[in-house]
Amino acid sequence: MRVYLPATTTVLRTLVDEGLLAGPHTAFAVTPQLREFYERSDAEADQEELEYAALLTAARASLRLLDVDPTAPRRRVVLAADVPDDQVSPMDDPHVERGAVRIGVDVRMRDVASAHIDGSDAEEDVRAATNVVLEADLGSEDAQFVVDQAEGHELGWYATQELGAALELL
Repeated sequence: MRVYLPATTTVLRTLVDEGLLAGPHTAFAVTPQLREFYERSDAEADQEELEYAALLTAARASLRLLDVDPTAPRRRVVLAADVPDDQVSPMDDPHVERGAVRIGVDVRMRDVASAHIDGSDAEEDVRAATNVVLEADLGSEDAQFVVDQAEGHELGWYATQELGAALELL
């Protein structure tokens, strides 16, 4: 199953240096709950659109990780990885985002299909969003506006063989 793992550049450095991220993990994927939600609002949504929705949710979760990692550059990071279906458990809880899953295994570099990382032009907006993402989660419209500014930046796509070089450019 393709999953989208929220990360930071610190997490990405660990993956590049050690070749794996020890599990378990919380990630995002096209789950029955996500599919059902989009069937109600956009019945025409295909698999690619649903995967993009899962990726964007993981990018929002990356903001939360940045909030607890003050040394990481202010860039959202999402890892797209393929893990065994039997190691992915949907989190059917009304208090978590649709598409949230638990992964019961380590994520190895060979499992990663790509990384999605903010460009330098997003840093100021990501920094501001990181400072208020928890307030946005609690319903603050002002904070949500700030988070929306960061989420308006498209994440860059990186193949796994480019990750070391991408980290060196940060």
